[in-house]
Amino acid sequence: MAGIRRQKKTYSRPNKPFETERILVENEIKKKYGLKNKREIWKAEASVSRLRNIAKSLITASAQKQDEFIGKLVAKGFLRAGSSKIDNVLDLTRENYMERRLQTIVLKKGLAKTAKHARQLVTHRYVKIGDRIVNIPSYSVNLEEEGKVKLMPFKPKAEAKPVLGGENAQGN
Repeated sequence: MAGIRRQKKTYSRPNKPFETERILVENEIKKKYGLKNKREIWKAEASVSRLRNIAKSLITASAQKQDEFIGKLVAKGFLRAGSSKIDNVLDLTRENYMERRLQTIVLKKGLAKTAKHARQLVTHRYVKIGDRIVNIPSYSVNLEEEGKVKLMPFKPKAEAKPVLGGENAQGN
């Protein structure tokens, strides 16, 4: 079975597990974006760190490679078109990454009342991007897809049926 590989972790835990200041900041971020757990914050940090490392390696590369990389980040929505440079990639934060999540986009478009509500709508398969149903709250939404995010129509609830047995079933 040469084709099966063990997946690696996409994040790293903090070095100091009980650092009060970091914990308070992470709690605020978790509440603001309606995250399930702090692992999602650590994944965002790791993703941003990967982007920064690529940018650092591209500082000495040709302008064409830099423009390709910046073009990809502009299409994903991490940078603004036109005034973006490789230095701007080094300024990315985990909040920039969190702003591109499907859960956050649903909340910002006003399709949900709270961040937790947005997460529930996504996981219960009520959110579509174009013609596809997406049920992953951490899905990174491109600028092109952002306008296509919409809710599925809700199904009407079934009428309450009388329960057999009890007082009304005696036939009096």
